Amino acid sequence: MNERIRTILRENARLPINVDTLSDDANLYDAGLSSHASVNVMLALEDEFEVEFPARFLNRASFSSIANIQHALSELVGDSSLVGND
Repeated sequence: MNERIRTILRENARLPINVDTLSDDANLYDAGLSSHASVNVMLALEDEFEVEFPARFLNRASFSSIANIQHALSELVGDSSLVGND
């Protein structure tokens, strides 16, 4: 899951730095993620993982780090074993 998220970030986040240099807990907004790009990331994640983020996840914190994205996605797909796995 982690690598899939990183691929989506590479393709949609428009970060000025290489996603591969970021730790899972690094703040993506501090790394340059804009609110507009976060919407593009969310839509790409929904397509990739065939989920829809409910209103409770539509906040800055849910997309502020790779770890937070993994947590939200694992909850949405109902499989906590996916957290930390590719």
